[in-house]
Amino acid sequence: MINTNNMDLNKFEKKINISFNNKNLLKQAFLHRSYLNEHKDLEMEHNERLEFLGDAVVEIVVTDFLYHKYPKTPEGELTSYRAALVNAITMSEVASGLGMNDYMLLSKGEAKDTGRARQIILANAFEALVGAIYLDQGQDVAQKFIADNLFAMTEKIVNEKLWLDAKSFFQEKAQEISGVTPNYKILSEAGPDHNKKFTVGLFIDAELVAEGTGHSKQEAEQEAARKGLEIKKWNN
Repeated sequence: MINTNNMDLNKFEKKINISFNNKNLLKQAFLHRSYLNEHKDLEMEHNERLEFLGDAVVEIVVTDFLYHKYPKTPEGELTSYRAALVNAITMSEVASGLGMNDYMLLSKGEAKDTGRARQIILANAFEALVGAIYLDQGQDVAQKFIADNLFAMTEKIVNEKLWLDAKSFFQEKAQEISGVTPNYKILSEAGPDHNKKFTVGLFIDAELVAEGTGHSKQEAEQEAARKGLEIKKWNN
């Protein structure tokens, strides 16, 4: 995490090959609400309005891309492709690859978090960055940025069936291969009520196949199912 006063974004601009006319727009994309709580004298907006705009830009660009790339794929499946391509896991991975984590302006508390919460912060910052590019450079540049950074993930998502609901897919495979319906059990809970973390075990009969963690039971179950598919090599 860095300070706004010595925030040099030239290196990042070179990384994404975009030179901003309004440097404050780029800086705002990295500015998390929590940072302003500790720097109330800072006369800047946090990145949530940019994220709102970027989310819409990403959705239309990705939708158009998938529509033309898979002309025979039905709407429901395309919707699942899109959801997998623009979810927090994928976008935070792309944001990390761009080095966005090094520029995030976060509170001291948020800066310590390296788990799911940071993943969401990075995904939101990626959308905010798209919003900033759209405002500063226009639609064509924003579209190219999305294409350069997100579209490459499509083949992996489709080929490895990452677009499928992991719980449903694991259950389908378990019943097909083992003749057993899997079940999930909460192994532990930690943290305060507003930020609780669940660890869930995925079982086939008495066999513990995988564990998953998340800030809700559903999120933890999905992670356990994704890991279970990898362990059983059922995603191929």
